[in-house]
Amino acid sequence: MKADKGILVDHVSKAYGNVKALQDISLHIREGELFGLIGPDGAGKTTLFRILTTLLLADSGSASVCGLDVIRDYKRIRCRVGYMPGRFSLYQDLTVEENLKFFATVFNTTIEANYDLIRDIYCQIEPFKERKAGKLSGGMKQKLALCCALIHKPDVLFLDEPTTGVDPVSRVEFWNMLDGLKAQGITILVSTPYMDEASRSDRIALMRDGRCLTVNTPDGIRETYQRPLFAMRAKDMYKLLLDLRAFSQTYSCYSFGDAHHLTLNEKSITSGDGQIELQMLHKYLKEKGHEGVMMEKIAPTIEDCFMALQTEG
Repeated sequence: MKADKGILVDHVSKAYGNVKALQDISLHIREGELFGLIGPDGAGKTTLFRILTTLLLADSGSASVCGLDVIRDYKRIRCRVGYMPGRFSLYQDLTVEENLKFFATVFNTTIEANYDLIRDIYCQIEPFKERKAGKLSGGMKQKLALCCALIHKPDVLFLDEPTTGVDPVSRVEFWNMLDGLKAQGITILVSTPYMDEASRSDRIALMRDGRCLTVNTPDGIRETYQRPLFAMRAKDMYKLLLDLRAFSQTYSCYSFGDAHHLTLNEKSITSGDGQIELQMLHKYLKEKGHEGVMMEKIAPTIEDCFMALQTEG
């Protein structure tokens, strides 16, 4: 049987004093899968990454990478994975080329040996190969760090919040690069606090407070959202938020970009789109003096589903 190059996490828990960073986490990331860990700061994403990359021991549970135990086989795992931590961790006083050569040497290889793997990424920063890493832009640092993580041709790639603090264009470019790496058969585990990036993953795990709320495909998670959802806008958005939350038929209401996302209560669910409740809402908002009220029925995003899971949890 072919060895599983995926990742197995079996009831893993980890605490720092009284803080429970991970609480009974179980996951299976399949070989060749692009899997996303989605959640806010403090969800436990980085702790899980450090356990899987053999930098930290779990308090309980077990885990394996490429069929290798993270404790017993830690040396072998380190040779078969690439890790890009959340903070830029390359040598800022070395040039782009010097950093890449250094990491290739650490893994007893050369840039030339695995250049095919990084060509499409490295060609974007090669014009700056003599520039010190510390002088690169955020997007260029990101590309260099990814090249260094790939230079030894790993079976599994761990990317811990790689797009945090990077401009939107560079974020899109980075995920396009991940699609290319996935096509080459590399198993990728990527964490992000950005819910809009979740749809680029094959499957995602939504995490909060060290727990895994759900695991599914992006479409599968969106399909679990059963309540009518509306985007609400008005001239005074702050007052609108307060009044919507005070409305008797409101189940939940949160700010999302330039709108408030509103869900109605159980009565609204049983009456389709809740026409009676909507009439009550329009009358209520008029009585509250709102002007320019706009309401639009919308499809839920991953972030809506995450907020619903928190409300119901």
